[in-house]
Amino acid sequence: MSLEAIRIDKWLWNSRFFKTRSLASDAVNGGKVHLNGQRVKAGRMIKLGDKLSIQKEADVYEVAIMGINKTRRPAKEAILTYEESEQSQLKRAQEREIKKLASASRPIPKKKPDKRERQQLRNFKNNH
Repeated sequence: MSLEAIRIDKWLWNSRFFKTRSLASDAVNGGKVHLNGQRVKAGRMIKLGDKLSIQKEADVYEVAIMGINKTRRPAKEAILTYEESEQSQLKRAQEREIKKLASASRPIPKKKPDKRERQQLRNFKNNH
């Protein structure tokens, strides 16, 4: 069922950007979500056509609101409530690729350090 307007924190939860409504509310109040380029509070009403910038961990989603559900729906239906910009998708893909390459260049130890090696590491960190 479609509505005209809904609270921004409820929409974020319904659209499955956040696992709980309180996490969505905290993100909005913490400045991680911007509505049409403006920082807003969790109680702000949003409507169709509004644009959101959602920062979730290291990812930033730029979405346009295409639908509003009264209740939380399955993920396949939740995806239909917004449209992510192509620029946003490309940027997130590039960042994922950079992270992947950065983690691949890091050496992976063959075993955990033993007691003596742990002590040497601790001493090294404390002295430098």
